[in-house]
Amino acid sequence: MRILLINRYFYPDYAPTGVLLSDLAFALSQRGIHVTVITSRLRYDGRDLLASSHETIHGVDIYRVWSPAHGRSGHLGRGLDYGSFCLAGAWRLWRLARGADIILAKTDPPLLSVMAAVIAKIRGARAVNWLQDVFPEVAEALEVGGRAGRRSFQLLRPLRNWSLRAAGANVVVGSAMAAYLKQQRVPRDKIHVISNWADGNHIVPIAPANNDLRKAWGLTDRFVVGYAGNLGRAHDIDTIIEAITLLHQRAMRSPQDDVARRIVFVFIGGGVQHATLEREVSRRELTNVQIHPYQPQQHLAETLGVADLHLVSLNPKLEGLIVPSKFYGIAAAGRPTLFIGASDGEIARLVAQSDCGFTISPGDAKALISRILQLAHDPKLCASMGARARAAFEVQWDKARALAQWTEVLKTTAPGTDGDETPDRRS
Repeated sequence: MRILLINRYFYPDYAPTGVLLSDLAFALSQRGIHVTVITSRLRYDGRDLLASSHETIHGVDIYRVWSPAHGRSGHLGRGLDYGSFCLAGAWRLWRLARGADIILAKTDPPLLSVMAAVIAKIRGARAVNWLQDVFPEVAEALEVGGRAGRRSFQLLRPLRNWSLRAAGANVVVGSAMAAYLKQQRVPRDKIHVISNWADGNHIVPIAPANNDLRKAWGLTDRFVVGYAGNLGRAHDIDTIIEAITLLHQRAMRSPQDDVARRIVFVFIGGGVQHATLEREVSRRELTNVQIHPYQPQQHLAETLGVADLHLVSLNPKLEGLIVPSKFYGIAAAGRPTLFIGASDGEIARLVAQSDCGFTISPGDAKALISRILQLAHDPKLCASMGARARAAFEVQWDKARALAQWTEVLKTTAPGTDGDETPDRRS
């Protein structure tokens, strides 16, 4: 079995989709499977180009194709980036693919499944799709492109559905996403749910007193509410900013309120809404906020361990279309989660089942403050919720478990299994 993986980001880049794909690629290579990756030469943060166009790392052949770097802030620039990568990636995939291969396409950029399905059909390979989100529904929910966008999405959806039905398997990251694909008439036996994961050997709980990063940022005696990762259009920044503002005002009005004065919000990462965050922090003169860039991947345990609890948010319109993957790293770090989103959503369900945090309705900044103060006042409750998060992680969301599930899906999907006698059309 040879597997061709395609996605815009891959090791050593720290984009979430790239980190997950890298984990899978290297694990499969260690199992003796021939793995080739087609990815971009761009970095997630857009700062530099990765130098090498072709190299082998840990037994994985990596081809990096050129595409422009217009960035993620504008729809036109993003579209040009997407389109150029799809064209360059398709050409490389066409040259590499042959019969008996598995072509595994992720959803960055959107609609890679269509390109993969066409090439797989012509080459006699088998397509597998890994859906981190569901496009064009995500764009529709965020009202991207206005009326013209809505019309184009109506044309794209049937094409997307055809590619999913033509695939040997479609791996989704949540049960609600699986239910949505069934509504789109994707065959049930072609839908597999494998949650995203974190590496429990790399991300381990670190006591605040032993966290050097926390000390370096002057947070030793503070109660830290963290947000780590991308802060994008899918996330509710307004509720968070309002909660920060109300807590700041409370601390200013009541100097004797030691708990409120100790609370600080720490944002680590990037995303299109970081500009909004920085602007509002400056405009409102908020002194209870720290903002830091992405930290090196090798220090992820310390980065996530800076916070006493973490915020995760998702626009309720996107339930069933996206699952925030940062939740799994938070659980691995042994920290509680305050989820701002739909009470019946995927993350809300996991938080409730594991009793590792609380769910707050979007727009309810007072409820968010109440939960933060509750955990700040009760360190034992905060610690016990963090311990339950880690325990649930070890059973459900550790990398080893997910990779074993992936290996099984790929084995049963490979051309030639279950009576499939697809010819080997080598070129």
